[in-house]
Amino acid sequence: MKNGRYCMILISQCLQKIPANISCPEFCKEITDFIASQYFHNQLDIKKLTLHPEERATASAIIYNNHRKEIWMIGDCQCLVDNQLYNNDKLYENRIAQKRVQLIKSGLTPQKAREVIEPDLIQAMLEGQNKHYSVIDGFPICENNIKIVSTVNSHQIVLASDGYPFLKNTLKESESLLEQQLKNDPQNIRTFIATKGLMPGNKSFDDRSYIRFFI
Repeated sequence: MKNGRYCMILISQCLQKIPANISCPEFCKEITDFIASQYFHNQLDIKKLTLHPEERATASAIIYNNHRKEIWMIGDCQCLVDNQLYNNDKLYENRIAQKRVQLIKSGLTPQKAREVIEPDLIQAMLEGQNKHYSVIDGFPICENNIKIVSTVNSHQIVLASDGYPFLKNTLKESESLLEQQLKNDPQNIRTFIATKGLMPGNKSFDDRSYIRFFI
């Protein structure tokens, strides 16, 4: 099982136990302590995990708290609140993505261009994870980079992962635009810029989660 999926399972377990009126800072502490307890339970090397964030159980999360009428955006995610788009991208990724675009345009294959930028991505993770951007990984979450969106007086909400380059109010529209992107610009170097494109054997360039509901 990949680290991201394992972290997702732990987040799901934690959410089922916490009180409905919990605040975002309280949730951050709860989920951090819960994942950290799994590290200790499985006798993982905490010193190694401290030095190598790429080996941690890591995931982003977007959570709607109906009691507080808030959306919590922790890490890469996006949402629509009554047609207003909110995202929480990592700032460094655009710079690295632009570098990848130039490498491909200069003649490198997408695979080679990805190999060239991988050290940049790893270095950015080492320097920035829960310092310059937030993720859930069993270590203290950088709360300054969590986006909290109020949904007071709102009616329609869409929560999604960043696997949809053009988020819309219906799954059908979002999937249709993704399909066009995959057909016309599968390497994400023109109409949508990203650090990776469609890889052989995959159906898309990133995982996808989408839910729409009314409040």
